[in-house]
Amino acid sequence: MSGDAPVTCLATDASFSRALSEARPMAIAALSAHFGDLDRAEDALAEALVALTQSGAAPDNLAGWLVTVGKRKGIDAIRKRDARQRADDGAMEIRDIQEGDMGNVIELPDPISDERLRLIFICCHPALALEARAALALKVICGLPVPAIAELFLTSEATMFQRITRAKAKIAGAKVSFELPPRREWPERIEAVLLALELAYTSAYADAGHSRPGNEGGEMAGEVERLATMLVELLPNEPEVLGLAALVTLARSREAARVDTGGAMVPLSQQDIEFWDLGRIERARSWLDEAQKAERLGPYQVMASIQLTHARRVFGGPVDWTAILTLYDALMMVRPGPMVALNRALALAQVEGAEAGLDALEPLGDPGLAKTRPFHVARARLLEALGRDAEAREAVGQALLRDPPVAERLYLERWRDGLAR
Repeated sequence: MSGDAPVTCLATDASFSRALSEARPMAIAALSAHFGDLDRAEDALAEALVALTQSGAAPDNLAGWLVTVGKRKGIDAIRKRDARQRADDGAMEIRDIQEGDMGNVIELPDPISDERLRLIFICCHPALALEARAALALKVICGLPVPAIAELFLTSEATMFQRITRAKAKIAGAKVSFELPPRREWPERIEAVLLALELAYTSAYADAGHSRPGNEGGEMAGEVERLATMLVELLPNEPEVLGLAALVTLARSREAARVDTGGAMVPLSQQDIEFWDLGRIERARSWLDEAQKAERLGPYQVMASIQLTHARRVFGGPVDWTAILTLYDALMMVRPGPMVALNRALALAQVEGAEAGLDALEPLGDPGLAKTRPFHVARARLLEALGRDAEAREAVGQALLRDPPVAERLYLERWRDGLAR
């Protein structure tokens, strides 16, 4: 190890927090492959993190250190468990695992991204329901807390915890191999893999100021972009893979414009296009062009097309809201859902007026979306456009009650304070 920092410094040092958020998924991927059990891997990593906190110093190779110590902790847990079983049931053979010397920190597989992608494919086993596969991947690989995953799926924390627990149990019971499945088996997993990456990026994108654990410095957003790009390299003829990569890349093209100098989020319509990344926009456009050649339209291609239509501002053109509304109509056909309907209502308002948008939005709040922050933000926007500032202010207040990330909170507070009572 290196450094003499006391224990308390590890929890507050920003650079260490960023390193830990990056190292965690790498470590859990390697430990899962090593032990062949997701629960055991998570337990071993938790024990390693306790040891790290107790040591009070950050190792140079953080991910490798966590894997080395995690393996040792996992082996100890296996021995203790097996010792109890031998006392009750007789001798049981313990798998011989080479521990190595604690001073020799192991090197992780190279490239690291392959390890993580392999684990995503394993978590997305077809024996599990689609949403359970994606939720498990978000928990294990991305390290998202259960409440954040529940928010993405518009469900309760208790329900999501049960889904993830059942998914782990099913993988363990089926004795799923912790190896990347052969290419012929990828098609039955790819939908869930794409969904997991989409939701991971959705969570990262909502945190414009990179303030939430696991997204310090935008690590999660960057990792999702890398994995999406890797999938394009692996499956260059799969249009929905190209669509997801284009979607994520277009969203990341605006990252530098999403927060102002005061740390507040900047809405898309108010962003300075000088900060948008033209290289990413062109790369995404080329991927969408390739996807269209397959003539198999899917939701990721539609969503990316919506974002590309917004990007027309870079080239001096206005946003074509009629085209965006048409694309949302198409998205409602290929992947209907409450959030799609919400965004369609906002597009409708741009085409037919705020009253039409509000009429389309209001029914969505009963009962599901009324619990979410985006519903109240959308409602506030439409109420403000109609001159109903007092109601808009109340709607912004409702959004603030729903735990927005720091940058969004600053934006909402500023917006609220500017509305008449």
